[in-house]
Amino acid sequence: MPRFVIQQHAATSLHYDFRLEAGGTLKSWAVPKGPSTDPRDKRLAMRVDDHPLSYADFEGVIGPGYGAGEVIVWDEGEYRNLGEGPLEDELEDGHASFWLEGHKLEGGWSLRRIAGGEKERWLLVKKRDGKADARRNPVSTQPQSVKSGRTIEELKRSSR
Repeated sequence: MPRFVIQQHAATSLHYDFRLEAGGTLKSWAVPKGPSTDPRDKRLAMRVDDHPLSYADFEGVIGPGYGAGEVIVWDEGEYRNLGEGPLEDELEDGHASFWLEGHKLEGGWSLRRIAGGEKERWLLVKKRDGKADARRNPVSTQPQSVKSGRTIEELKRSSR
């Protein structure tokens, strides 16, 4: 199964980079508030450049320039496309549904492109299924990296 990774990134502003392996790259979105396990929450996801597959394991500090800042692997795992066609085609059409099997996130999710703005804007939404939980907030209750166990704050302290 293809991989997904969510990297917490302390760049100009703190956000979560949501990445899905598809078409030989990591299709990527910046999610300012991070993913929510509450299906009522519609999280803005700004489309960003595709990244190489090797970037899925990156944890550390990006030096001065574009994207400078600390990065941890907040969650990772595998996903299954719930749509009919290849994920790349569904993304091109503006809507994709998938099932995540991660350390922190599980269950059905969707990405839907929305109109407006200069950059591609999407909504990342948790599907209503047995893994949905309006009371759980993994962004605030599980801040540690699934790779190193460090938080973004600990990484900042050790990099300065």
